[in-house]
Amino acid sequence: MSEYPYVEGGYTLYSNELCPYAQRALRALNTANVPYKVESIDLKNKPSWYHLVNPQLKVPALRTPDGTILIESLVVAEFVADQFPEAKLLSTDAVERAQLRLFIELFSSRYIPFIYRTLMTADKEEQEKHKQALLDGLKEANKELERQWSRPSGKNGPFWYGEWGYAEIALSSFIGLLVPLAHYRGVSVPQTDEFAAFHRWHQAIEEAPEFTKVKPTDQAVNEAYKKFVADA
Repeated sequence: MSEYPYVEGGYTLYSNELCPYAQRALRALNTANVPYKVESIDLKNKPSWYHLVNPQLKVPALRTPDGTILIESLVVAEFVADQFPEAKLLSTDAVERAQLRLFIELFSSRYIPFIYRTLMTADKEEQEKHKQALLDGLKEANKELERQWSRPSGKNGPFWYGEWGYAEIALSSFIGLLVPLAHYRGVSVPQTDEFAAFHRWHQAIEEAPEFTKVKPTDQAVNEAYKKFVADA
């Protein structure tokens, strides 16, 4: 018998509601209408058994009905997309999938790191440098959204594939982190043409039920991210 909790013959997600990576997995399962049980993991006081699920002690982790345990949020999300193709989270076209992966990689390298760097430095000049790098990354994302929406697969937006899908599952949690950036560092995305596509996408994300169902309150997010703020 296992020494950790799980649902026999079903999906068990080991998660934390404030972790943006865990939110990816939650949104993937919800969008694909997959039944699952959540085991909430307190990241400050992890259960003694959690190393049996994920030796890295990170969330999310997904236990499948056959007992396989998957870790890393994008791995879990892509598994869900492939395991439940009827949900149409990912295109079956190789070029379209490659274009999407490039968009996710752009966010992963040009935006997400600068969220944390902006919060974690107390030096004002360094903060401004990281803010500008973050905004430059969003300009590139804006261009990619414009390109995608001009393609047949983009369907003129407002989501990557026209409707909520894998891009939003992968990235919406980190768009949500504009909240603590604004709260602690006064970061805002200018309402200018060079960010117009991004704002359209952002607004559509904020209004999507798939996003709001998993979205913590702004107060909870700000409190959770206080630990990253150098001068809080």
